[in-house]
Amino acid sequence: MTATTHAGVTFQNRFAREFPELGSPWQSEAAPAPRLVVLNERLAADLGFDADFLRTPEGVSLLLGATLPAGASPVAQAYAGHQFGQYSPRLGDGRALLLGEVADARGELRDVHLKGSGRTPYARGGDGRAVLGPMLREFLVSEAMHALGIPTTRSLAVVTTGRLVQRDDVLPGAVLTRVASSHLRVGSFQFARATGDVELLRRLADHAIARHHPSASDAENPYLAFFERVVTAQAELVAQWMLVGFVHGVMNTDNMTISGETIDYGPCAFLDAFDPDAVFSSIDVQGRYAFRNQPHAAGWNLARFAEALLPLFHADETEAIALAERSLSAIGPTYQRAWTAGMRRKLGLADEVDAETAERHIGELLAIMQRGGADYTATFRALSAVARGSRAAALDVVGEAAPALRTWSQTWLRLAPDATAMDTVNPVYIPRNHLVEEALAAAERDDLGPFGELLGAVTAPYAERPGLERFAEGAPPEFGSYQTFCGT
Repeated sequence: MTATTHAGVTFQNRFAREFPELGSPWQSEAAPAPRLVVLNERLAADLGFDADFLRTPEGVSLLLGATLPAGASPVAQAYAGHQFGQYSPRLGDGRALLLGEVADARGELRDVHLKGSGRTPYARGGDGRAVLGPMLREFLVSEAMHALGIPTTRSLAVVTTGRLVQRDDVLPGAVLTRVASSHLRVGSFQFARATGDVELLRRLADHAIARHHPSASDAENPYLAFFERVVTAQAELVAQWMLVGFVHGVMNTDNMTISGETIDYGPCAFLDAFDPDAVFSSIDVQGRYAFRNQPHAAGWNLARFAEALLPLFHADETEAIALAERSLSAIGPTYQRAWTAGMRRKLGLADEVDAETAERHIGELLAIMQRGGADYTATFRALSAVARGSRAAALDVVGEAAPALRTWSQTWLRLAPDATAMDTVNPVYIPRNHLVEEALAAAERDDLGPFGELLGAVTAPYAERPGLERFAEGAPPEFGSYQTFCGT
């Protein structure tokens, strides 16, 4: 079941072996002229891979799934999901494969997963391929999220296939090698529940508990405790998104992990000007997943998760629903605690500042930012300069909000905000939308310089560095409104 590859890494095939009902054994599509575009050497080392090996033709072949490491059993995972509120009973990995699991430097299992590796039985009419730009976007944004301390899938490598892929334009095909604690989703449990096989559902829950939430196994009702831990993980995750101005864009139940990691960086973006109603995804025409709606969307998804788990909560459905409702009611308070605590840190407020005072200052600041269209990331970072006595730094980024901010800051400064502590939670550099587009456009011209520079900035987001000023600046006026696409 396990073996060591020439790369020095031991692969396991636990999911493929234990859950044949939840996937299809499959092989990645052959690549006519593969070329390694970017490799995450630090992540490779954490997983035990030899980076030099991964740069060889044999290593690149492994990253594409063409050469299977011993112990790997590639499988396209099956899952269901609610997509923009509409239930689809059979989604699954239409263009992805789970190669297997490896243990990282801490002994924790991590999935090694391919995205863009060709059609599978779940492709639903798609070609199963991916193109370079969206795969580099996921690499860039997921690694930025990791650097921000936000739970996320990681990106190990992007490899071009040498094949052109038809989208709106003809674009270079590529495969992303992704790493995650697992790829178990709410949709995985929806699929298992829909089979009517309660023992399959139970086995899947036991697997998820052992892998992600082992403390739940000691509870009086382990499955309810498991659900509660996922509720907590997701509430805290979305709070972290909101604190950095991240808009996921496609919060369907098949894109919500049981581990509490951010997954699927398709139509994602970061706020420039603070706008609670911001929507970037071209397919979110109703604003279902707008910035302000993300906590509600998470709660809705978790309600669907509860529905899938009902048979495990209690034999009596009425009692199972009551238990689920009580546990689900925790998401609002859990989210609010995490978000408020994070906002207090962003404003450098000590524990001694009472809750009413803190909440008033938070609310007033956000209202000022919204009215003036202030840059979300730059405003918070500039406030640490205000705390040090330099108000001009804030006025440069808030524009029309400057007079109101000047008045607001007079009372905030009396609370003795800790500027040094603020700098540890308010990033200087994020993947700003105009810079992401600039980097991806250059990469498609075979110029990876802008991508590498932006990646270097956002993977050390809190340390301000000379020469990187443009990476901290908002979009120029000519960039205009921004729209993102899934890339499928």
